[in-house]
Amino acid sequence: MILPKLNFPETKFRFKESKNGSKQIFDCIRKKFVDLTPEEWVRQHLVHYLINYKNVPVSLISVEKQLLLNNTKRRTDIVIFNSLLKPLLIVECKAPNISLNQTTINQALGYNIILNVPFILLSNGLSHICFNYLNNVPVILSEIPEFDKMNTK
Repeated sequence: MILPKLNFPETKFRFKESKNGSKQIFDCIRKKFVDLTPEEWVRQHLVHYLINYKNVPVSLISVEKQLLLNNTKRRTDIVIFNSLLKPLLIVECKAPNISLNQTTINQALGYNIILNVPFILLSNGLSHICFNYLNNVPVILSEIPEFDKMNTK
């Protein structure tokens, strides 16, 4: 698999080959190697970006958090919590070849019915859309906020 260059700062990752021959990447949140899919490539870049550039504490990041939405088990890609474990940000990752569109936004908004976060981030690694969800109105932000700016309420 050829890994595309994504729209994030350069990051050093740990890789290995699994017993069945698939390439794996180390996930510092789950503390294990996971299969390297195009979506996982984006997720790992975002995790490192949030930690190293937006000052999100590792202990307040959840990856693939399971929720129940309309009696269906779903998984959020990344959720950032405050120190009281109240969700602040839902991150929906897509593979680089998947465009960010209304369907992607609707998926994140569906998760937000359960989590009720003030910030939502969508990324395919090449494009990013971040918005603040206030009074049921999404306001698109020009950049991903620092953790302390997310954590003001």
